[in-house]
Amino acid sequence: MEEEILIRYMLDEVTEGERMEVMDWLSESESNARYYAQLEKIWTAGKKLAAASPADPEAAWIRFREKVAGNVEKESPGLPVSEAFVRPMHRSFRWMQVAAAVLLVGMAWMAYQWFGPGRYEELVSRDIVRREKLPDGSELTLNKNTVISYVARFENNRRLKLKEGEAFFDVAHDKSHPFVIDIEEVSVTVVGTSFNIRHHQDSTEVIVETGIVRVSLNGKAIELHKGEKVLISSAYDRLDKEQNTDELYNYYRSNLFVASNLPLQRLVDVMNEAYGKPRIIIKDPSVASEIINTTFRVDSGLDYGVQLICEMSNLKAERNENEILLSRIK
Repeated sequence: MEEEILIRYMLDEVTEGERMEVMDWLSESESNARYYAQLEKIWTAGKKLAAASPADPEAAWIRFREKVAGNVEKESPGLPVSEAFVRPMHRSFRWMQVAAAVLLVGMAWMAYQWFGPGRYEELVSRDIVRREKLPDGSELTLNKNTVISYVARFENNRRLKLKEGEAFFDVAHDKSHPFVIDIEEVSVTVVGTSFNIRHHQDSTEVIVETGIVRVSLNGKAIELHKGEKVLISSAYDRLDKEQNTDELYNYYRSNLFVASNLPLQRLVDVMNEAYGKPRIIIKDPSVASEIINTTFRVDSGLDYGVQLICEMSNLKAERNENEILLSRIK
């Protein structure tokens, strides 16, 4: 897609055919939409810069034409000046008035994006489980609806941000470049290990599978070893580690719900996270503590899982539009 058409689209100066062409292009991929958003930022910044400049953009454009014409006459005597220019196809030249400013801002923007210390690449999983390999060889598995970004020049600065969601990290060993994940006020630092991080709204959970992980919060820090976890709530400024007691956190990687001597409420919570709506609700409080021992595949589906639980625990399920209500059979 030509940038001139995109700029005229921003200015609402395109034909109806061009408008449809741009809209189709934007809907083709996320990368197109991101590119347009970045161009829009650059264009907006350029307009502001042009507005703040005391120079007359039209006069500057005329001087530019005169200068080019002089060079043409000097190097190619007798060539008509009009032949030295490619005339625009459209009558509206308003977008040209800020072109020089946009160029300067755009060059600065691109230089910062490529070489600045704060440039991040973003990984988004949306409604699928996504597996990625980072430039240093570390491997990530992103659960659904997860957003992670990492520093572009990653080999020398292994730093990521977990904005929302859940991910399993299998970190490549590199003692000279620690691997750091920032989650709001929480920071997780490792050298080479594997662990799971879950962050939703005001809580963050870190579970270590192998190696050692250092978790920091507001100047405090603890070390987690294999089989240990920490649950951090924004309401409490504490880092209390404990033993991890189940494998359910791993369901999106293994495609298995593994419940071994677990309260039913714990299994239901994870199933609700995995399937979304309709949500399973335990009507009878005494049922929530029912001990469950079972293993079944995530892709077997919600109905299969509910039926299995009911058969094992002598429960019944009542369904409405948004909920599945579990209670004892009387």
